[in-house]
Amino acid sequence: MYDVDNQIMGQEYKTHLLEILYVRSFQHDPEGKFQLSSGKTSDVYIDAKKTMMSSEGMELVGFTFFQELKMAPVDGIGGLTLGADPIAYATALVSTQQGKGLDAFVVRKEAKRHGTMRWIEGNLRPGADVAIVDDVTTTGASTITAIERAREEGLNVRRVIALVDREEGARENIMAKTGLKLDAIFTKTDLLELHKKTKEAEEAEKRKGERASAKKRPAGDLPDF
Repeated sequence: MYDVDNQIMGQEYKTHLLEILYVRSFQHDPEGKFQLSSGKTSDVYIDAKKTMMSSEGMELVGFTFFQELKMAPVDGIGGLTLGADPIAYATALVSTQQGKGLDAFVVRKEAKRHGTMRWIEGNLRPGADVAIVDDVTTTGASTITAIERAREEGLNVRRVIALVDREEGARENIMAKTGLKLDAIFTKTDLLELHKKTKEAEEAEKRKGERASAKKRPAGDLPDF
C-alpha cells in the first residue's frame, strides 16, 4: 500500500500512474496503423484496461479519481460498461476507506431483458448526484451515451471525468450534446511527451554505453578514421 499522506502532499501518485499507463497501456506506431473505436486510424493506441486491471494500477486509479471527487457533491460513480467499470469499482472502494462512501453503478450497452428491464445496475435511486467516468475518450460517444442513460434513469450528472482524453473532439462533443464539461486526469499529449523523454533518455544511455565500450578497446582494435 502506498503512503497516502505522501501522495496527497507530493502528487507522486499521479506521476506514478502516468508512468504505469505508459509502460502497460501506451503503444506507438509511426505508420499509424491502430484502428480506433471511432473508425479512424492513429499512430497511438492506449489500452487503459491493462493498467486499470493490474493491482498496482487499480489502486492508483481509484485513489486518483477519489481525489477528484472527494469534495464533490456526488453519491455515486459509474459509466458505460466496460471502460468505466474498473474505475468505478476502484474509486468506490477507496472512497469507503477514506470515509466518503461513493456507490458504483454500471450503465449497460442495452437494457436488461428480464426482471427490472433497467439500463443501469446499482443501488442509486432517482435524484442521486453522480459522476460519469470513462477510461479513454476519443469522440466522447460512449460518455455521451452514459450521461443520457443516467439522466433517463433520473440521476443528476454533476461531473464527467476520463482517465485519458485523446484530444480528438470528446471535450467539445460532450459539451455540445450534454452541456457538461469533460475533465481528464491525463491527455494523449501527456503520454506523447513522456514517450519523447523516454526515447531521448534511452538514446543518451545508448550513446554513453557506446563511448564506454570504445574506451575499453585495445588501441589496435580502434577503427581507422
